[in-house]
Amino acid sequence: MTVLQQRANNSETQATVFALVAVCLWSTVATGFKLGLQLMTPLQLLLLGSLISTTVFVLVAGRSLTRLTASDWRLAGLLGLINPGIYYLVLFEAYERLPAQIAQPLNYTWAITLALLAVPILGQKLRPRALLGMLVSYAGVVLLVARPGADASEAVDSLGIALALASTVLWALYWLINTRSHAPATAMMAASFLLGSALLVAASAISGDWPQLTWTTTRYGAWVGLIEMGVTFLLWQQALKRTQQSGRIAQLIFISPFLSLLMINSVLGETVHWSAVAALALIIVGLMMTNINQPADQV
Repeated sequence: MTVLQQRANNSETQATVFALVAVCLWSTVATGFKLGLQLMTPLQLLLLGSLISTTVFVLVAGRSLTRLTASDWRLAGLLGLINPGIYYLVLFEAYERLPAQIAQPLNYTWAITLALLAVPILGQKLRPRALLGMLVSYAGVVLLVARPGADASEAVDSLGIALALASTVLWALYWLINTRSHAPATAMMAASFLLGSALLVAASAISGDWPQLTWTTTRYGAWVGLIEMGVTFLLWQQALKRTQQSGRIAQLIFISPFLSLLMINSVLGETVHWSAVAALALIIVGLMMTNINQPADQV
C-alpha cells in the first residue's frame, strides 16, 4: 500500500468516525427536546440553546466573520430569522404537543419537502424513482398519523401534526436560501445565529418569557445548543470534508432515527407503537429512493 493510499484510508476512517459520533449525538435530541420542554416554554429552551450554539460558532468562525460582505450579512439575517428563529419555535411547539415517536419521524420528511420545493425554486426535475420514493415516505406519514390499533385515548394532536409538517417546509426553505451563499459555511452559520439570537432576545424581552437559569435548565439548553445546533454540525462538516465518498457518509444519518426511538423508549418511557417503527422505515426507504443527500444537521 502506497503512502497516498494509506492517507486516503486514514481520511476515510476519520470521516466515518466523525459521522458516527454525529449520528449518535443527533439520536439524543428528540429526547432532549421533550425533557427540556417539560421545564421551559419553546421560546425559553430555544433562547438558551441558540445563545450557546452562537458562542460555539463565533469561536470557530473567528476572524472569518470580519470578511463577510454586507450582502452576506443581509442573507445571514434572513437565514437567522428561519434558523434558529421561526423553525425551532414551530418544531418545539410540535414536540410539546406530540409524542416524540411521532414528532421525530415527521420532521425527517423535510428532505422530501426540499425535493418538492426545489422544482419551482431551483428549476430541478423529479425523476420517476424520486416521485415513487416520495409516495413511499408519505405513506409512512399516513401510517404514523393513523396509528392503526392504537387506543382512542392516544389520539394525536392535529395542530401538532400540522406544526411538525410546517417545520419541514421551513427547514427546506432554509437550505434552498442557503444555496445563495458563497461565503464560508461556518462564518455564515455564526452570522445567522448571531442575528437570529438577537431576534430571540428581543422576542423574550417583548413577551417577558425569560428562562430561569438553573443547573437543569442550562443543561437542557446546552443539550439543544451543542448537540442539535452546534458541535454536531461541526462534526458532520468534518466528516464530509475528509471523505471522497459523501454518498456513503450521508447514508449513515439514517441510523439516527432508529437509535432515537430506542432512547425515546428507554429514557422518556414512551411505549413505541409498532406503527411508529413501520412508518419510520417507510419514510427512510422513501428518502433513500429519492437519493437525497441531506445537508448538515437535521434530526
